[in-house]
Amino acid sequence: MITINDAISKIKASISPSFKTTIKTIEKANGYVLANNIISPINMPPFRQSAMDGYALNLHDSLTYKLIDEVKAGDPHQPILKPGEAVRIFTGAAVPDTANAIMMQEKVKTNGKQITVQHNITQNLNIRPLGEQVKKGDIALKKETKLNPAAIGYLTSLGITEVSVIKKPDIAIITTGNELVEPGTPLKHGQIYESNSKMLQTALYGLKFYNVTLHKVEDNYEKTLQLLNSVIKTNDLAIITGGISVGDYDFVGKALKELKVNEIFYKVKQKPGKPLFFGKKNNTSIFALPGNPAAALSCFYIYVYMALQKMMNRTEIELPRKQAISSCNFTKKGDRPQFLKAIYSEGKVEILEGQNSSMLQTFALSNALVFIPEDTQEVKINDTVETILLPV
Repeated sequence: MITINDAISKIKASISPSFKTTIKTIEKANGYVLANNIISPINMPPFRQSAMDGYALNLHDSLTYKLIDEVKAGDPHQPILKPGEAVRIFTGAAVPDTANAIMMQEKVKTNGKQITVQHNITQNLNIRPLGEQVKKGDIALKKETKLNPAAIGYLTSLGITEVSVIKKPDIAIITTGNELVEPGTPLKHGQIYESNSKMLQTALYGLKFYNVTLHKVEDNYEKTLQLLNSVIKTNDLAIITGGISVGDYDFVGKALKELKVNEIFYKVKQKPGKPLFFGKKNNTSIFALPGNPAAALSCFYIYVYMALQKMMNRTEIELPRKQAISSCNFTKKGDRPQFLKAIYSEGKVEILEGQNSSMLQTFALSNALVFIPEDTQEVKINDTVETILLPV
């Protein structure tokens, strides 16, 4: 059995970033990391553009101008303005080549075909220059940029329809246990509804990892061996729940050993989640989590989350931690460090009731985990505690 810090260090040392690439259409690229620099195929804006509704002017010495035309956004025509002439123009419209300033409409008085501006204006006022945002041939976004909705919108505005990105891992979730049945099936005595797969799949989707397959296996050694062999060959990450303890019908550990999976560690001095396994075979990482749902999810956030970030070559690979003021008392049982489900808000944290590793109701209310180290037995109101913020 190893310590939490040793387990974290071993995961960091064992997982290397993946640099496999794939092509994604722009609308499906959110959350991915660019594999290459994106070179702008056009100037943006692709023409001199009006920054507001108003009047485009060919400047002269007077404040009075003759109104000769109108240009709306999307109009292709180019009115020719002589000095002292103006056109009505709207935000986003192409500024005529012969116009050299725009006065906003609030500062213009109109009288039929004549307008008067309220004061002298400078060259290029309120005109977005050609290529102001990015010029054709320049780098629009650098490689290793993580794409977000703004980046998707920006690249779309350049006419880009697909991008080369770092491929996200293929992930298999394997649940074990004869007692598990799918929701929608009437429960027989001794059965429970299987929830870990959907829980972990949802957690992965929330982190924008979508290449996830679900698998279920009975408590049967040959079937466990066959399934694990298949998923390890075809996935970058395998997450197993249940079957990793030492009961008569816990076959995961035995199967992993027969498959020659390199055991990095097994069992961590912590609560919940002591029977946690991490290993590797070739380029596939394998986590075997406890079967109890709350323990499985705690281990996912502390360890699997970090492994996923490392695979994606991200710099911030652990969930954020804050020092928070406890709003309640808590007494720890035993000598193992604990991760406690909690609610964090504005520098304060409440440790919740119902910390049993099989209970998800409390976890459903939580947005944080409070970490209680080995040498701390009691938390009192107004004590400062280390708080791990969960993804929202």
